[in-house]
Amino acid sequence: MEGGQTRSAAPTYLGWSIFNTLCCCLPLGIAAIVCSCRAQNANVVGQSAIADDASRTAKILNVIGLVCGIIFLIIFIALKATQM
Repeated sequence: MEGGQTRSAAPTYLGWSIFNTLCCCLPLGIAAIVCSCRAQNANVVGQSAIADDASRTAKILNVIGLVCGIIFLIIFIALKATQM
């Protein structure tokens, strides 16, 4: 970086990705874990553009996975409630 400025590492969202994989939406969670690891590896080697892109993708996948998980949970609860 110019002028001695340091750039902060892009967030990896790895914990959120693991949570989504286990609790919300398995396929999107796995894709988010892959992107999170890609962001983490790019942060380590100093490739900030790749890290930012992978971090952004992981965040989007996590948001979509969480929304899908919530929707599936609501549908499941509604189906169980109507079967009583």
